[in-house]
Amino acid sequence: MKYALIGCGRIASNHIAAAKMNQLEIVAICDIDKEKAQALKDKFSLSDQVMIYTDYEQMLQCIKPELVAIATESGKHAQIALTCINHNCNLIIEKPIALSLEDADEIIRLSNIKNVKVCACHQNRFNKSIQKIREVLEQGKFGRLYHGVANIRWNREQEYYKQAPWRGTWDQDGGALMNQCIHNIDLLRWMMGDEVETVIGVTDQLKHDYLEAEDIGIAIVQFKNGSYGIIEGTTNIYQKNFEETLYLFGEKGVVKAGGKSVNRIEEWIFSEDENAVESIKSNYSEDPPNIYGFGHNPLYTDMIGAVRDDREPYVNAEAGRRALELVLAIYQSSKTGKSVHLPMERCSTAEFKGLFDKKEG
Repeated sequence: MKYALIGCGRIASNHIAAAKMNQLEIVAICDIDKEKAQALKDKFSLSDQVMIYTDYEQMLQCIKPELVAIATESGKHAQIALTCINHNCNLIIEKPIALSLEDADEIIRLSNIKNVKVCACHQNRFNKSIQKIREVLEQGKFGRLYHGVANIRWNREQEYYKQAPWRGTWDQDGGALMNQCIHNIDLLRWMMGDEVETVIGVTDQLKHDYLEAEDIGIAIVQFKNGSYGIIEGTTNIYQKNFEETLYLFGEKGVVKAGGKSVNRIEEWIFSEDENAVESIKSNYSEDPPNIYGFGHNPLYTDMIGAVRDDREPYVNAEAGRRALELVLAIYQSSKTGKSVHLPMERCSTAEFKGLFDKKEG
């Protein structure tokens, strides 16, 4: 399967590594900064046949890849995705799938018309810990879910934002919730039944006054099945990334996935599993070298299977839209001071420009 990558920044190495592990035919990599693309090519010792492009439209016309991964700044995801779909390319789109619900809906609409597959890159769904939790959830072992909690307590300093000036802007990114926290927000919504009734949230900018967007967000989510979700996300943690955790509390069980990126099972309380707790914690925990985890490789494996078998990817475009919608709902609630009812039809990060502008005097 002919594969190309658009965007050679911070996350690109995970995509190329997954493409190689899945034996894709890497035909091209593209970035407006040719030196970045060359450095990525050299890092993975890609063959001379792998072409470097600075114009993705030219690449699509010349190479005609079957599968494309989009790993550019977030604000470019939708435009590039729609162009790729019009070239009949199947897609893996880094989170978030878009920065507006209108763009996400257009990606879904056009991909259905063109019969191409679109995967939202929420790779943490493939963590061993998350897969085990999902397994017992689908088996009904929790009984009724009461509430879930997603905590993302990370650190981002000014040097991180200097590396890519689009970060923390409303046009091209959003803040901590959209960039750093959306993976765990996706997991919480997915585990709690997906269908949301109302959201009430607050966001603020406590430390990163050189950004446009938030560095902390807190929300309460009411799901249509009667359960509740709590979200706490920040990039203000002192010195280093502290933890990313997901709790689920049900009438018959409690679990906690923790570690730097919900990669470890830290609590497992079910009556029938009392004698297997330590085994479960050991067998379904991982220690990845960074917060990105090991999920890209199985995500790629699934996506390749979806293309070949003409089925939906495990994490499809609709899943990407749902994660985007929940973040935008928190932003909207914070802006208006009111609860937001879902579903939302229209909303974009661009609507929140000026939310944290500092007032003089």
